[in-house]
Amino acid sequence: MRTDLIAGQNCSIARAAAVVGDPWSLLVVREAFLGSRRFAEFVELTGAQPSVVSDRLKRLVASGILERLRYEERPPRDEYRLTTKGRDLQPILLALTTWGDRYLEQGDGVPVVHHHVDCGHPADPTLVCGHCGEPLTTANVRSVPGPGADAAAVAHRAAVLSARRTQP
Repeated sequence: MRTDLIAGQNCSIARAAAVVGDPWSLLVVREAFLGSRRFAEFVELTGAQPSVVSDRLKRLVASGILERLRYEERPPRDEYRLTTKGRDLQPILLALTTWGDRYLEQGDGVPVVHHHVDCGHPADPTLVCGHCGEPLTTANVRSVPGPGADAAAVAHRAAVLSARRTQP
């Protein structure tokens, strides 16, 4: 498999997954959205080993999703807060939660219900076009190479898909 074509710098999904694509990172970010700030809270509420939480906090701080703030000097203690970049992950987490609730629910009901504060109803995230407001679906979205696309990756994709279309 040509991992250079999928994991290279020109693949947005691969870049994003490298930052928040593992389950522990997602759980740490989820806990930050739910109010966790301190290391012990992340360990307790994610169920992860302290070494795993420490690693994910370091990665999330290095990537600019969380910021580390000192709240006590003696002994030195820090807390972690979502940055703007981190808060921008909320729609992704809501969409992933909605997908999981729809397809992976185990018969006990959903574990968390998110409410839209402005209207008071359960949040039902829908991805819409920023220009016309219409919902985006697999039927009305087409993906084309952008200005940062790798020409070799585009050509390779076209060749692979063309070969399949010419086979009986």
